[in-house]
Amino acid sequence: MKLAHILTIGFMSGASAAMACTGLIAAPGATADGSTLITYAADSHTLYGELYHKPAADHPKGSMRKVVEWDTGKLLGEIPEIAHTYTTIGNMNEHGLAITESTWGGRHELAGSGLIDYGSLIYITLERAKNAREALQVMTSLVKDYGYASEGESFTIADPEEVWIMEMIGKGKTDKGAVWVARRVPDDCISGHANHSRIHKFPLKDKSGHTLYSPDVISFARKQGYFNGKDEDFSFSRAYAVTDGGALRGCDGRVWAFYNKHAADKMDTYLDWVLKGEGEPLPLWVKPAKPLTAKDMKWMMRDHFEGTPMDMTLDVGAGAYKVPYRWRPLTYTVDSVEYTHERAIATQQTGFSLVAQLRKDAPELMKGILWFGVDDANTCVYLPMYSCLTAAPHEVAVGNGDLLTLKWDAAFWVTNFVANQAYNRYSQMIPDIRRVQCAMEDSIESEVNTLYAEVGALDPDVAKKFLNEHAAEWTKTYTDVYRNLGEYLLVKYLDGNIKKERDGKFARTETGMPESPVFGGYDERYYRSIANDPDGGERLKSLILPEDKK
Repeated sequence: MKLAHILTIGFMSGASAAMACTGLIAAPGATADGSTLITYAADSHTLYGELYHKPAADHPKGSMRKVVEWDTGKLLGEIPEIAHTYTTIGNMNEHGLAITESTWGGRHELAGSGLIDYGSLIYITLERAKNAREALQVMTSLVKDYGYASEGESFTIADPEEVWIMEMIGKGKTDKGAVWVARRVPDDCISGHANHSRIHKFPLKDKSGHTLYSPDVISFARKQGYFNGKDEDFSFSRAYAVTDGGALRGCDGRVWAFYNKHAADKMDTYLDWVLKGEGEPLPLWVKPAKPLTAKDMKWMMRDHFEGTPMDMTLDVGAGAYKVPYRWRPLTYTVDSVEYTHERAIATQQTGFSLVAQLRKDAPELMKGILWFGVDDANTCVYLPMYSCLTAAPHEVAVGNGDLLTLKWDAAFWVTNFVANQAYNRYSQMIPDIRRVQCAMEDSIESEVNTLYAEVGALDPDVAKKFLNEHAAEWTKTYTDVYRNLGEYLLVKYLDGNIKKERDGKFARTETGMPESPVFGGYDERYYRSIANDPDGGERLKSLILPEDKK
């Protein structure tokens, strides 16, 4: 069956899993300061945005570690604990190792029944490994020894020196373990994955050691009937993933957007792959036009395909206020024809997102910075969470509210307070949000750049205390400022009006009354759609009386 035909069968496949995430990558030689930069958006309709933290610990011989499935909270079992575990801060640990993921599901008959789910695989590994190479060994050993409990996953595994993509899928209910391939991203390249398997052909005899794979990755595919060609023609993605319209347009499309904005070569040629399933697959990595910064990665996480053929602000679904968001479900049927909304990197249901900046020449306590944001990446502020943190700041700490419990001192909830107002009148409100958001991020970035130069000269205990306080103070400031911003938006845009301002305050008359507001109305396309509407256009024409009837 031709791929172009497969695309008509159904838009979303296993890639439509509840945890639908985006991970972008810039290897150390592709960044302005030599950092490894990776991103992650944990996009789930049931995930609360909070920063996980677990302190380092020594464990007596015979200790056991509980394994709790990340998506469901279900206890899967226990495994032996190791003698010493490292501090973890979200998806990073004290050594500047960071691990993220995106789910692609793949062939559902391969869903694992083991003990280690993909979330536990990340967080257990962060407790046990110091660098990316160790992490690869820990991850593959865990699923080999205890079995893999999830479906297809892409993992980004990064430290200050290098970054890898590993793709893994289980062997079903009867075979223990998983099959996998891991590839090191070249130092001068950028890459990414977004809910679809990205590793196609790979070198079977890589003398550089930059490609690793399970011994049975090809033979298992043959056994299952997924592949029958020559070994050198084997594609991990073709064998184990489901390639349909959702996997390409909805998933590879997000990686294409990243490449399109930052790659040295034009990416137009790969639009046929994304939109039609034709031509060559999107490359696993490309070279950037210029070195990237952490700021570049933050803004890429806010992308809605602006300036591309999939620009979400231009079609009629954007409404009168150019809203780059579409409520789920992503597909819908009109007169027996199926249509789709675009699935961009930035999306409303994000629980948390991050940019991990892992820098080898940084002071030891700043070896890793997790630029951490809650709710929609487009409207959040990325806050600096250092690899030396001894606790998560209160406003993003686990236990401070949940998805069903609003708390005004929780960063997740005040960010939603701002974002959910903007979803209704985006083009009018987003300039006000950008003004506050950009000012805060610029201030934080400036301070962090100063700290890189100063922290190394401080006593380690003093420096650690200072960095903990710095993260906590900015998190509280952000939460306070965003609650005020939400209140400001509510007042300014109340009832469809736009209140006037003067000298930083809402304008009043000489007698203290509110000045008459601006009536913002709608855009030209909105009015024209009414005029052309067969059910309303004629009826809604203004009445113009003849002179003798006025």
